[in-house]
Amino acid sequence: MPIEAKTAVSHLDAVVPVGAKSGPALAGAPAGLSEITEREAILAGLAAPAAHIAPKYFYDALGSHLFEAITELPEYYPTRTERAIFRDHAPAMAAAAGTGRTLIDLGAGNCEKAAGLFGALRPAAYVAIDISADFLSASLGKLQGLHPDIPMQALAQDFSAGLALPATVAASARLFFYPGSSLGNFTPTEALRMLQDVRTQCGTDGALLIGIDLVKEAKVLQAAYDDELGVTAAFNLNMLSHLNTLVGSNFKPREWRHHAVYNSAQSRIEMHLEARRALTVSWPGGGRDFAAGARIHTESSYKYHLDNFTRLLGEAGFGGVTAWTDEQSWFAVFLASVTGAPNCAASPP
Repeated sequence: MPIEAKTAVSHLDAVVPVGAKSGPALAGAPAGLSEITEREAILAGLAAPAAHIAPKYFYDALGSHLFEAITELPEYYPTRTERAIFRDHAPAMAAAAGTGRTLIDLGAGNCEKAAGLFGALRPAAYVAIDISADFLSASLGKLQGLHPDIPMQALAQDFSAGLALPATVAASARLFFYPGSSLGNFTPTEALRMLQDVRTQCGTDGALLIGIDLVKEAKVLQAAYDDELGVTAAFNLNMLSHLNTLVGSNFKPREWRHHAVYNSAQSRIEMHLEARRALTVSWPGGGRDFAAGARIHTESSYKYHLDNFTRLLGEAGFGGVTAWTDEQSWFAVFLASVTGAPNCAASPP
């Protein structure tokens, strides 16, 4: 889950500038689906032999808040582990990346992770990108009040469909920030394409600071995606309510259950929604019968080894790579620049 990543507006170029030294001039982006092809993609996924829905549809306003709650759960190690890496190594990251850059936060959510690095990175400007426009606007408004000297802008965009930055974002000295192992929601092929997009947007002097979840014991992974309180289950089930809003379907969340499993052969956690009984779901112009036990695949979260992910960054066109890990090597933060020879210099915890 996003782990992050990250996040109910799609294919929008809704730019919300926030002026430095002034109150936030926030305006909500249009709600709902921006292109008919998005509706078609959702319905095609529901009608597929193996039904599936893209994890970006977790993130309506309630889904965003539920994910925030997930990050506080004792079973959900990624957020606190990544936070500790940033706490312990932020000065080294800033020294390697350089200060005074435009910090571009992919899947910004509540913006807290990026804000925690402002002291070390001292960004010249901050650009927050997220698919959940209303949630992003509220988050950035609060952040601008705390940092009035940093020019900020919000961009409501589904960057999984292609990353495009407006002319209001400085073309040089860009530092892309993609924490939380949100890249794990993409297949390896999709992840490579996403990284290539970021590499292109880096220009000649940009860099990427990215958090990646590492392979570990299956029981640790399983618990992180199926907590005892059922918050992750609520997060998964809420997607059905969101789909009802987006495509006019009549899903009843109480008729479904959360299912999470670790697929060791593909090094990924899978989340599904499983029908509690035989049922029919309808939407304008169509519908589908689901047998008892039938599943809708809602998310995959891929886990990496240090060397595998370093090679992936190299394939995407990045040069020098440095990684910082926690003591248990459960999580890593990579800094990838556009220059230098690829390496996997993992800094000691």
